[in-house]
Order: sequence, then structure tokens, then C-alpha cells
Amino acid sequence: MNLLPITAPASLLDAHRLDPEAGGWGFRVDHAVATTAGDTYVLTGLRRYRGHAAGSADPAEQNFGYQLITRHGADGKPTATAVFGQAAPGGGPTAVPERDGTTLAVLPDGAVAVSSPPGSTHLLSAELDEVLASWPMSWGWDNRQAPGEDPFAASIAVTPAGRLLCMTSEYGLSNWAGAHANTVAVSEPGSALGPGPKPLLRAIATLDARTGRQSDADSYAHVRYGDGPVGRDNRPSPSLTEALSELTGTSGSLHGYLDSTMTRPAALGEDLFVVPVFGKTYRSSNRGQEFSFALVDDRGMLRGRLGGLHLREDSPFTGFDFTVVADPHRARAFHLNRYGLYAWSADGVLRARMSTAEKPFKPLVHFALLECTPAGELLLAHRKQHLLLRVPVPQDLDDLGPAVETALKGYGRERTVLKKQYEPVNWLWSDRAATVNHL
Repeated sequence: MNLLPITAPASLLDAHRLDPEAGGWGFRVDHAVATTAGDTYVLTGLRRYRGHAAGSADPAEQNFGYQLITRHGADGKPTATAVFGQAAPGGGPTAVPERDGTTLAVLPDGAVAVSSPPGSTHLLSAELDEVLASWPMSWGWDNRQAPGEDPFAASIAVTPAGRLLCMTSEYGLSNWAGAHANTVAVSEPGSALGPGPKPLLRAIATLDARTGRQSDADSYAHVRYGDGPVGRDNRPSPSLTEALSELTGTSGSLHGYLDSTMTRPAALGEDLFVVPVFGKTYRSSNRGQEFSFALVDDRGMLRGRLGGLHLREDSPFTGFDFTVVADPHRARAFHLNRYGLYAWSADGVLRARMSTAEKPFKPLVHFALLECTPAGELLLAHRKQHLLLRVPVPQDLDDLGPAVETALKGYGRERTVLKKQYEPVNWLWSDRAATVNHL
């Protein structure tokens, strides 16, 4: 089957006596990654909030917030689930905090890296039963890092040769409080992330160069440029903000790249990466605001952008769909937003566009694009029905439209089969077969 149920452990639902028919709870899908062997790890969040329940001693009434990672075997069945974010009823404190923006990466040795803004990384065993190492970074609005912080990365992607493509954060940028994602860095060939010393990361790009408030205390020894840590003026130049402003002719424009943000970089190849950069978000409508899916090589050169997008007609600001995924084994990139699904070759040429205004592709507005697998499949999560759809991508991107149409047509049929097996209530799919590990 090309459809997987995105499940929650029945034992956790039982412990909190969660009634899917009642209100006050929510379930979201954050990310998913797959291994070359066909296993799939799905990261989700499960919460319940009742304003009157803060002091209740009854687990059935208490508010809670967990994150879950569920491993599915090659046959699609859940085999193990890691639960973290808070202590489970009757359990000890959690080793991994819950964080918005968390993403996963499967490392070459099979371990699972869990990274979240502004720079925390936790390393889990492939079986999801052990925390192998942790490098925490607090989420606060102070202008300086907290004592004892030992961060690694806000996100990690893995190149075909096993190098780590990372996004890291900095304090003391412009007039912002707290730490912001600002650096794109890669590990050296042959280095590994595991218990013990962290591998060095070589900075290849920074988003914002306004670092006048930084001090030596705002740098990290493992994120380096040249002979020293990234900090103050020791960083790749020009910044992405400056380079994209020059490329697009928007320097000094109110709707340019000043105060822009970036999301998780994706590996388009061993030495070519996609860095999504988005102009400042305003409280009013942002449709038409500047954005670029920048192409950056491993020497830090801006090689252009993924092309063919219209600032308004293809705007990712509608729905805030800012994810770009890539297939480094076949050198292609993909993006899905409320207006369409897009595919590019490594030279940045738009090869396919499936508009959600067209009948066969209208269902795409209900899906979020999570990742591309080593086998070349797109992983799409239904926003409400909590199902993971695999879309095999043809070798020729010109054939992607028919492949997506076929997958969408088969969705309802495969969903019916799964509903008979799992009997979900309000699209909450519970599972009792997988091993549950509270981390």
C-alpha cells in the first residue's frame, strides 16, 4: 500500500482516557523520513488542553502535550513508538522536550537525529528505545545563551555520502531577542554524529550579517568559518539577504529580504543545496511578498534560485507552506503549497507544476509535503485525516502529473481498507501492536 495510518499509542490514550469524540484535543503531523531499507519514521504531536484542568490530579482531566515518533516497517505496520515532551502518567521526567519546528534525520549508522529550533539535537537509537546523546539549546527571548547550553543544530539533512547539512542559530542578530536560525553549515566527509565530541560544521552561508551586538560569548566552537568560530564578522559574505536582494533587485525595498527568515535547507546533491528564504511576514496579507528557494553550493556560492514561480500566483505565504524537499540521489527538488505542487531539476528549471485549480489536483490542498524518500517517493500527510501518502516520482519529471493523479485517485480506496483495520474515531488512529518507549 502507498498509504500509512499516522497512529498514536492506544496505551497513551488509555492512560489519559482521551475520548476522541470530546473536544479539547489536537493531533498534528510534523515530519517524516524514510530509510533505504524502507522503514518510515513519522513525527507527530498530541495535545489536550482544558482551561479548568491545570491543577487536576486525574490523568483523564489533565492537560498534556507529547511528541511521538513512530517507526513503520517496510510493510507499513507500526513497530515502535517513542513518547516524549512530558512525563507520562506515573513515569519520570522526559529526556527530550516538546518543541514546535522539530524535524528528523536518519543518520548513516541508522540512529535518528531529532532537531528543533533554536538548536537542540537529540540522538535516538534506531529502535526508538534509547536516547544516545543530547545537545540542548533553550528556547528563550534573552539576548544571550543560557549557561550550560551545548547546541548542535536546529535541523539536519543528510547528503548521499553521509555529510550533515545543518541549520544553526545565533544570538545577537540585528535588534532581535533570542536566537534565530542564521547559518547553513556542512560537516566534513567521514565525520559522524554520535556520543562524544560533536563533529565540526563548516559554515557556507549566513542569512543576516547585522551582528553588531554580538560578543565572543555568542559563538560556538563547532560551527566554524575559516580558522575560527562563526561570530561577528567571521562569516561567509555576502549574506543571503544581501545576495538575494542583489539578485532580485529588491535592495532597500519595503517588501525585500530585510528581516527575512529561512527554513530547513535540503540537499539537492552532494555539493548543492536548496535554502528556502522568505521575506518579512506582516500582520496583513503577505501574498506577493518576496521569497526565494536559493541554490547554494558547498563553497557558499549562490548559484541562483529554483525558478518559474510567481510571487503572487504561487505564493507559499498563503497557508505558510515553507517546506522544500529534495532528492539528492536523482538531483531534483519539490515544493507544495495551496496553489500547486512543483518539481525542479538541479539546474533550477521548473519541470512540473500541478495546479490545485485543476480538478485532478484539487485534493492536494489537504496535504502537506513532508519529505522525499531515498527511493524517490514524496511523503504527503493529510492535514485532517492523518494519513501518510507515498507518491512514487517517475524518472522523467514530465510524467509526475499522471503519477500524482493516480496516487490521489487510489487514496480513497486504500483509506477504506485502513478504516476497517483501525476503526479510527474523528481521524485519530490508535495502535496497540507497536512497542511504546517513554523517553
